[in-house]
Amino acid sequence: MKKLYTPGRIGDLEIKNRMVMAPMVDGFGTEGAPTERSLEYFRVRAAGGIGLIVVGNVHVDPEHRHLKPEFHLYDDSFTEKLRPLAQVIHSQGAKVFVQLIHQGRYARSSEYEGGAEAVAPSAVFTGMTRETPRALTEEEICRLEDYFAQAAKRAMEAGFDGVELCANSGYLFGQFLSPLTNKREDQYGGTLKNRAAFLTETICRVKEATDGSFPVTVRMGGNDFVAGSNTNEEACRIAGLLEEAGADAISVTGGWHESRVPQVTMDLPHGVFSYLGRNIRQSVDIPVMMGNRMDIFAAEELIERGDVDFAVFGRPMLADPQFPQKAAQGRYEEIRPCIGCNQGCLDHSMSGREIACLGNAECGRESELADERGLLPTEVREKTPRKLLVIGAGAAGMEFARVAALRGHTVTVWEKENTYGGQLRLASAPPARQDFKRLSDYLYKACVRAGVTFCFDRQASSGELTRQLEEKEADRLILATGAYPVSPAIPAERGMNMVQAWDVLSGQARTGKEIVVVGGGAVGIETAILLGEEGTLTAEELRFLMLYGAEEPDTLRELLNKGSKRVTVVEMQDKAGKDIGKTTRWIMLDRLKKLGIKVLTGSVVTEIKADGVIIQKDGENIKLSADTVVMAAGSRSDNHLLEQLKEKEGQVFVIGDARAPKKVMDAIRSAYDLGISIG
Repeated sequence: MKKLYTPGRIGDLEIKNRMVMAPMVDGFGTEGAPTERSLEYFRVRAAGGIGLIVVGNVHVDPEHRHLKPEFHLYDDSFTEKLRPLAQVIHSQGAKVFVQLIHQGRYARSSEYEGGAEAVAPSAVFTGMTRETPRALTEEEICRLEDYFAQAAKRAMEAGFDGVELCANSGYLFGQFLSPLTNKREDQYGGTLKNRAAFLTETICRVKEATDGSFPVTVRMGGNDFVAGSNTNEEACRIAGLLEEAGADAISVTGGWHESRVPQVTMDLPHGVFSYLGRNIRQSVDIPVMMGNRMDIFAAEELIERGDVDFAVFGRPMLADPQFPQKAAQGRYEEIRPCIGCNQGCLDHSMSGREIACLGNAECGRESELADERGLLPTEVREKTPRKLLVIGAGAAGMEFARVAALRGHTVTVWEKENTYGGQLRLASAPPARQDFKRLSDYLYKACVRAGVTFCFDRQASSGELTRQLEEKEADRLILATGAYPVSPAIPAERGMNMVQAWDVLSGQARTGKEIVVVGGGAVGIETAILLGEEGTLTAEELRFLMLYGAEEPDTLRELLNKGSKRVTVVEMQDKAGKDIGKTTRWIMLDRLKKLGIKVLTGSVVTEIKADGVIIQKDGENIKLSADTVVMAAGSRSDNHLLEQLKEKEGQVFVIGDARAPKKVMDAIRSAYDLGISIG
């Protein structure tokens, strides 16, 4: 058996395997305590085979009480309120820690009860909140250490197995550690040891307040990835200080929220920051946990090599709570992948919303969907199975087929193309977006395992579908025909090569050297990046040139960003990429900038000439030279079959983009909901 699935130890605590669920904000709690929704959400994940769950963002400071629906331990009353959470996780065989946190300068005054002023080691402005926090006094620092210690004692009394101190991502402990945000001249500032004093003293206080065998771990960044702040070299030294103070383990992740190095998006190769954990592991004798965009294959290799002792998974536990069990049994193809899109998790939590998951429509809804036995709809077969015909093998069509087949229905899918995936294939075409294909492959294979029959190259007509219903070949029709791209009514001369962005993404359209992309939404930006990347260095080429010192680093960086095409994006709104999630948008806009792609916002294409495009911007007509125009102006539902099948109302259902063009998460959600309710 691979080492990842064998028991591990943190202090005196034995954990059944080396898989840890990372702390995450879910938004399901109420007034600092778990709800039934919280309990079922964690129960399902504990039941999936994970060894240790770290419950995230538990607040300790009664003077800075957070308004968001997270958990609290700043008062004795929360001991009993959080006890059911420890019990429900233990009931499924997993261990559980609570992560104790103070946001420091990352908190907005509007997020605290009474509008309390944010505090930090020093009064240093942050662009995260557009506020300048108040510097803590030494007396307040000592008081905070006691708050953490008392919260840890309450966690122990509530039945939790340990605590984790949050020093990662630029929160309060991390702010003390960094010379960028710690400008103090007292015992808590200056040298690295002094900057770490707040954290090391807190570890000692926690140890004193709890049982000597009660594990205390620290989650920290392996590199802040902010210029002038701590690098991995300093992180290794910090880890040594934490070990000396009594920490039982170190959990390593990436950099600060303010970093300009992407930390959690689809752009990251799986396990790319593993070297941070490996270096820290070589600097201490206590166990080291490593997470941050980690898939199961990267985790297995990391643990097998002995680079770290535990692998930490956050979003993969949202996408598939059972993935630890599936992986341990070698059922890799059955794992629903986390694609790093952040649409339902980070984008939601950063805007104060409850989390969800693009690929898993059950995430966060477990208590709503489960029956009295705790079984989810996909675990229960329909009493009256039907014969269902699905038109379209895109995200919505396959998700519906998967769910309906698991419910016991007989499901057939007709797809006019010769393969599956629909718009998921297009979404996976741009650089660093390949994980959309992983989701597409998962859905198809899950359908096949569930017994779904696929008929490719099968064009549906209203007459044939009517016959299917009338002759009882099908009891219900599900139209998942998606959408089609639209072209705005722009006067155009002959001679210009005009193509659709969808055709560019699918590789069916040829483009020239000078390209104007009409539309700066997600599709337009992704298409522009795909075109702009043509001719840049590949990863294999870069590796060769770097290994042999063929070019200077600055030259290689230029070649990574210099393609063979000149691309301009024209967007009529005041900002480009408004339909892209918050955590991803800045990265895609940054990539446009690095590639030298011009983005003209507040601009309208008024005419297309044989040799260029006329746009109107700020009341002025401007001509853009071009040999290719790419249309990325939106899409429209392909629901012509519905119009032709009106007389079959009650037997015909529409899901996904065929109902209304939205995001993939919306398509999968609508498909799942119909799949569990159709009968």
